[in-house]
Amino acid sequence: MTDQQRPPTDVPAAPDLFTWEFATDPYPAYAWLREHAPVHRTTLPSGVEAWLVTRYADAKQALADQRLSKNPAHHDEPAHAKGKTGIPGERKAELMTHLLNIDPPDHTRLRRLVSKAFTPRRVAEFAPRVQELTDHLIDRFAAEGKADLIHDFAFPLPIYAICDLLGVPREDQDDFRDWAGMMIRHGGGPRGGVARSVKKMRGYLLELIHRKRAGLPAEPVPGEDLISGLIRASDHGEHLTENEAAAMAFILLFAGFETTVNLIGNGTYALLTHPEQRERLQHSLTAEGGDRALLETGVEELLRYDGPVELATWRFATKRIVLGGQGIAPGDPVLVVLAAADRDPARFTDPDTLDLSRRDNQHLGYGHGIHYCLGAPLARLEGQTALATLLTRLPDLRLAADPAELRWRGGLIMRGLRTLPVEFTPAHTRP
Repeated sequence: MTDQQRPPTDVPAAPDLFTWEFATDPYPAYAWLREHAPVHRTTLPSGVEAWLVTRYADAKQALADQRLSKNPAHHDEPAHAKGKTGIPGERKAELMTHLLNIDPPDHTRLRRLVSKAFTPRRVAEFAPRVQELTDHLIDRFAAEGKADLIHDFAFPLPIYAICDLLGVPREDQDDFRDWAGMMIRHGGGPRGGVARSVKKMRGYLLELIHRKRAGLPAEPVPGEDLISGLIRASDHGEHLTENEAAAMAFILLFAGFETTVNLIGNGTYALLTHPEQRERLQHSLTAEGGDRALLETGVEELLRYDGPVELATWRFATKRIVLGGQGIAPGDPVLVVLAAADRDPARFTDPDTLDLSRRDNQHLGYGHGIHYCLGAPLARLEGQTALATLLTRLPDLRLAADPAELRWRGGLIMRGLRTLPVEFTPAHTRP
């Protein structure tokens, strides 16, 4: 064998993926993949084989490539494996017809209908309620001098917010909190608990839609809730079926709460472990007049640096395509690793550095193309409100545990902490 034929000896071994150590800090492994195997075929913990896309340019291409279908029917695997590629229980609960599982023209029709009831203007009108919820949750623990920011704050805030937006009655919202908690607790483990919660959500949503449809006034009322808007919405005479409305409400709830839990949790953790950046943000928020510019760019940077969605949801090749030099066969699953793409040095200067004032920041944290996250404006509002209020009301907020002791939830799509214990000087609740 000549020297040219010998494999290079200076390339480190491929890292282990999907271990607990990997979950704690996946970024070194993703850096290796970007450099040595940017489109990498691997076996997932579920046993399904899939391609991981890790470079920014390839990721952006894949997210917008309509030859990569969102419909699991294109998965070239036995039927029993199909249940391993989506939200546990959604198939049995007949909740498959939502934006994460369909392609145009159905995707175009349903997204247009949902968009009519989920506009940026509606989100802006909702801002006072988000602030009210944020202050109420902080009031519950402000006098204690300690809290678990995941359990006490980051988790309940988006659950109650999305329930209010959807129109879930206040007396039923704790049930939703329990079902959502089951999804988070079992997201990386037994799928049965998640499936049971999905089934309960589906039953409740169908019953709620039926009640709202029966009592829907002829004309919209100011501040009409999202489920009523979904029922009312129409497109050239086509109305959402009850199952479609339930699936849409379900996915808005499912996708709308855990992403924000992780945005608040990951974002707070990043600030607490980068004191200079945290101090810059606090100073800007408390300066005379209150400058929110750094808060806005800062939340975008937190989304890029350690975002709530590690991998984009499933895609399946409908025909042979070439991506990053690799041939991908029809039926192959493709997972775009947003966390890897958003740390790509070919796209971002000093990508492993947290810089809250970063301007050139076209991150992929909420996706790209026709499947760009519909709820991104609400998540941004909640993230900005939560972080600004925490830092101003609890100015000496600090970690109450060694970072090495913190545990991240095992899972495939989302990235978030199990707990985030903090301490602070006890503060008075609002009068």
